[in-house]
Amino acid sequence: MNMQFGAKTTADEVLAGFNLAGRRFLVTGVSSGIGMETARSLVSHGATVIGTVRDISKTKAAVLPVHEAALESGGQLELLPLDLASLASVQAAAETLLQGGGRLDAIIANAGVMATPFGHTADGFEMQFGTNHLGHFVLVNRIEPLLVNGGCVVVLSSQAHRVSNVDLDDPNFEHQPYDPWVSYGRSKTANALFAVEFDRRHRARGVRATSVMPGNALTDLPRHLAQEDLAGLFEAVGKARAEAGLPPAELKDIAQAAATSVWAAVVADKDKIGGKYLEDCAVAREVDTDNPFADGVRSYALDAGLAQRLWAKSEQMVGISQR
Repeated sequence: MNMQFGAKTTADEVLAGFNLAGRRFLVTGVSSGIGMETARSLVSHGATVIGTVRDISKTKAAVLPVHEAALESGGQLELLPLDLASLASVQAAAETLLQGGGRLDAIIANAGVMATPFGHTADGFEMQFGTNHLGHFVLVNRIEPLLVNGGCVVVLSSQAHRVSNVDLDDPNFEHQPYDPWVSYGRSKTANALFAVEFDRRHRARGVRATSVMPGNALTDLPRHLAQEDLAGLFEAVGKARAEAGLPPAELKDIAQAAATSVWAAVVADKDKIGGKYLEDCAVAREVDTDNPFADGVRSYALDAGLAQRLWAKSEQMVGISQR
């Protein structure tokens, strides 16, 4: 693994010198932010990217920069409708991919929602757990046969996983007050645990899975937060890090925030990142402190036993048994 990469590295710098012609990647959530930059960087190096969006007609103009990058490089962007908050939509997208039969070098599970008001998906799951975890759980498992041997799954987690472990007894907040940040943290812990168990199940054929902390960047992800709430969050992060003797958190630009995803999907040694949690183009340290804004990964997000229990709970919730 290349140690010259770090927090300031951009996705294009990670892929410098790579010709990805003939390689196919699925990236969820390419209509804006980190997902769009991930797709743009991949196609600009010759790759074909199947990018999922909730509404193709509303997205065509937004993704023009990706199409333009593809035209210049010989890459290609194909849009696929997908609403992770609807298992019918997830199943339809998976069926389209399976019928097409195109092999995938990597799946980058990038899409998600953050700190939403209390609500439910089309299938009655709490919105953040249902969208961020269960939607990807069903999608990735359905299309796993399309992954080439040696392929990988990259699941975007977050520093927010440090806010809360998963709650397998009450994932839908039916018996406790709803907290948008606790819910978000649980969904991001679930993302990391999904990677752990998926990696265990598929490593025998060379398919590995990893989770990624992309870094804090100003995207439209916090669209449910008022400006004063967002400012308060940044202030709380700064105070908590200072109290722990840590340097101030630095915002990444979007090109930097996309770097670890493409590093994991293309550059990194899959055997060294399989089942791990990554940040700043490296495997993160396990750090069990009470500070939710510290760097590193909490050990519960990598707990193999908990990952298996979450998998079983997820199967039960969606009514589908995954192999």
